[in-house]
Amino acid sequence: MMTNSFTTACSPVSLVELIEVACAMEVMSPKAGNVAPGHGFADASIVDYLKSARAIAPVLATACEQSLGETIFKAVQATREVVNHNTNLGIILLLAPLATVPRDRPLSEGIFKVLESTTVADSRLVYAAIRMAQPAGLGKACEQDLNDEPTRNLQECMMFAAERDLIAAQYANGFEQVLTCGFDWLTETGAIGLPQPLQISWLAVRLLAAYGDSLIGRKCGQQMSDVVREKAQKLLDSGWPIQHHAAPQFAEFDAFLREDGNRRNPGTTADFIAAILFAALRDGGLIPAGDWFKRKPD
Repeated sequence: MMTNSFTTACSPVSLVELIEVACAMEVMSPKAGNVAPGHGFADASIVDYLKSARAIAPVLATACEQSLGETIFKAVQATREVVNHNTNLGIILLLAPLATVPRDRPLSEGIFKVLESTTVADSRLVYAAIRMAQPAGLGKACEQDLNDEPTRNLQECMMFAAERDLIAAQYANGFEQVLTCGFDWLTETGAIGLPQPLQISWLAVRLLAAYGDSLIGRKCGQQMSDVVREKAQKLLDSGWPIQHHAAPQFAEFDAFLREDGNRRNPGTTADFIAAILFAALRDGGLIPAGDWFKRKPD
């Protein structure tokens, strides 16, 4: 069970609140290379992400009432109504299936039925949503390409991209990196007694060390993703964040990711953080300490 910075919930929390808080916790934590407190991008700020979180939360919370494709499409539409650039496509693609699982079923059990029940119509809507969001660095696939009309259900379409995109891989493997690896690592960090934002920052580096980052791979090439992965592992080996003397190594890693006009932004990792936090909030029976449920964008 996660301890220290997380506290047991005393009353039921709505799905809307869980989604919005998971997204807020992600962007408000000092993660290396991402939009974070004190670190905006030229075209994106923390406020943009908080507005996006508030916009998608009520849409995703009604996922059980519509098809998965409809949920994803409507969530991207809702985002476009409050910001004019892509802030959360990856988060939507990860949270929508999780939000579809009935609240009385554990995510690890219910996610398989959600994924296996997808249709070609879902694929069409998701392809349209992705084109609307205009994510960076998309290449051309040999089969079921985004610029073509899909002919397979959404899970099958995602399988074609699973080798090069970790978000797509979740549709193929039952959200293994979210519900098993990520959830377990978050639990481990909670047992160490670090401040909650640092726990989340550590989790992001662990994910980078284990998997690299799909967004970095698309924008900068697989070789750069591998370099980032190696640097993340070196940072963990330094003893950070438990060893205070290793703080300069984190600052160096953060600076490296922010070079080249933020093209090395580990955006896929940030998306996974939001999904892992949602899973922990929902199935761990835990809420974060502090006033997360009161924070609103300006």
